[in-house]
Amino acid sequence: MKGTKRPIYAVTTWVRRQPPKVKAFLAFLSGITALLFIRMVVHDHDNLFVAAEAVHALGISVLIFKLSKDKTCSGLSLKSQELTALFLAVRLYCSFVMEYDIHTILDLATLGTTLWVIYMIRFKLKANYMDDKDNLAIYYVVLPCALLSLLIHPTTRHQIVNRVLWAFCVYLEAVSVLPQLRVMQNAKFVEPFTAHYVFALGVARFLSCAHWVLQVIDTRGRLLTALGYGLWPSMVLLSEIVQTFILADFCYYYVKSIVGGQLVVRLPSGVV
Repeated sequence: MKGTKRPIYAVTTWVRRQPPKVKAFLAFLSGITALLFIRMVVHDHDNLFVAAEAVHALGISVLIFKLSKDKTCSGLSLKSQELTALFLAVRLYCSFVMEYDIHTILDLATLGTTLWVIYMIRFKLKANYMDDKDNLAIYYVVLPCALLSLLIHPTTRHQIVNRVLWAFCVYLEAVSVLPQLRVMQNAKFVEPFTAHYVFALGVARFLSCAHWVLQVIDTRGRLLTALGYGLWPSMVLLSEIVQTFILADFCYYYVKSIVGGQLVVRLPSGVV
């Protein structure tokens, strides 16, 4: 076992010592390698979206277990949960008026569990909520998304209000995890169940991003034109990529901690 850990430890130590530009290049190279591997292994790329939903559901299950069994919400960001509920509610409305499908049902279930988490943090487990660590103002996240959605939104035949709201939920989803990352950075460590939940979010968003990127490649760009014209198609793809890279740094430290046999993920300064 020790022999297995030594090469991994040597690699992680080497990566940690590299300058930010080298780390960014290595992260990009790792992402490309993972995409190529997925493209070879997964023939029906629509299954990636299903896998992303399944991993997200697994992460929520871990979160529910933490709140109901451990009776603690320490390390969780209430603001991230509220932002998640907001973009899910907006997306549900848009789904009902624009394109009702199976994802609408999945979003409804996710919204229900998210509202339950919010209720638990606000009322049942308020005593151990880390209010001083959850200090990223929500308007820093919501206002830029709202302004961007007014400028860049779908070019479909739906009413302008619905198109702007659809863009808003896409942008907000991409950055809704930022308060959670701020909590973890302020605390300098992440408890096991919270770490499992955030890592599941990272994996789910990578799979969702891979789904979009591979679909664009397979259709030779026709998927982007099917979404409309102007900047909107590119912004949809960019939002998926942003979601992935926001959590990439944490996922690196999570894997490093697991490989090192540590249950608690410790974050150095500057991760967020």
